[in-house]
Amino acid sequence: MPSTSHDVSLPSRTRLVNIERNQFHNKLPRLTPRKRAPPPQNPVPVPETSPLPPPLDSACLNFCEPSRRILSPRDYELFQASPTYDLILAFVFSLSQAAVDKKLSAVRIEEIPSAVRQILSILSSVDDTVQRCPPADQGRSRFGNPAFRDFLDAICTQSPSWHTSLGLASRPAIVEVSTYLHNSFGNRTRIDYGSGHELNFIIWLLCLNRLSILPPSTFSALVLLVIPRYIYLMRKIQSTYYLEPAGSHGVWGLDDYHFLPFLFGASQLLHHPYIRPLSIHNELVLEEEGDDYLYLNMVRETMASKSVKGLKWTQPMLDDISGAKSWEKVEQGMRRMFAKEVLGKLPVMQHFLFGSLVPAAEGMSRETEVGLKPEAEENEGGEVVLEEDGARHVHRDDAWGDCCGIKIPSTVAAKEEARKHGEEEGLRRIPFD
Repeated sequence: MPSTSHDVSLPSRTRLVNIERNQFHNKLPRLTPRKRAPPPQNPVPVPETSPLPPPLDSACLNFCEPSRRILSPRDYELFQASPTYDLILAFVFSLSQAAVDKKLSAVRIEEIPSAVRQILSILSSVDDTVQRCPPADQGRSRFGNPAFRDFLDAICTQSPSWHTSLGLASRPAIVEVSTYLHNSFGNRTRIDYGSGHELNFIIWLLCLNRLSILPPSTFSALVLLVIPRYIYLMRKIQSTYYLEPAGSHGVWGLDDYHFLPFLFGASQLLHHPYIRPLSIHNELVLEEEGDDYLYLNMVRETMASKSVKGLKWTQPMLDDISGAKSWEKVEQGMRRMFAKEVLGKLPVMQHFLFGSLVPAAEGMSRETEVGLKPEAEENEGGEVVLEEDGARHVHRDDAWGDCCGIKIPSTVAAKEEARKHGEEEGLRRIPFD
């Protein structure tokens, strides 16, 4: 049939598809709320507080002088899988839990256990010993003062009577336990101090716990009285003998010498009503609350020893941690750090001493087996390279030390030298140590 003028041609299938496609593209897309990305998860689990094992029966122990046993990578692996590793974590974290939500002034004088009183008396005797062993005149040197060795010798002389007053009767027991106290104040050869020496003080307390002298009922007093007294004593020793930081990086940006006060201090502030992690930047908070909380006290002392203001520049890790949302996050991070950066660091743990109270795992090497003298008898301070053959590592003056870092001056030495010479404002303190 012929087409007429009023006929309308039908659109082709292709044209219909194009029309529908244009209509689809002209529509606005549906607005959907953007989902927030989940916060990053720390792959390292928070170490838990395991229950402390019951005290040991001293009659069944063969006391011995503690010695190094981590002399190869295999030794270190055996240690990390051993009951002693778990014991140290359990003791440190139990101390931390005993400080939760408590001020340093929370312990009443009449409630102090007799054993804790005796330990405080020992620390006071150590303080008196510092007075009797003045530093030698070494010009304006800001490195370790050799009079520190005389101080340590005096400590070793008095130590047996101190431990007898704590209830230790046998000489072998005194020798084993006192070794940890002797190593709590720094290294005699290098005249330095670091987190490994701080750990020795904790192990000294652990030994007394294993002998039933410091039961768990004393833990709160230990953290709130003994630990602060030890920290204040160490500050005096560090400033008197210019102890060098044991390593060239300080304690990972927290402090040049100490670590555990930050863990215990975070526990103290765990549920504080108004002090937040960010409060460490408030000088008024540090001034008013620093005497009651270890964490704030350590930050205040750290800032006072630096010539540059601002934690961002002097202690960047402390500055980063201040951004945490709660003290719970800080406390968990400190637990991880203790396990990873103290017990997990070979430069620290290769100096660790094992005895009968803190035993080495079966199969760990002995110093005599690899041809090493006791650390105190080695001129270079006892560092060893953790290789399969047990080769020794000797510090050299013309090289970077791999195990303990380069020698660096004490951070408090410059200030003390300026004070001695009446030049408090003339000699700048060291800004970045």
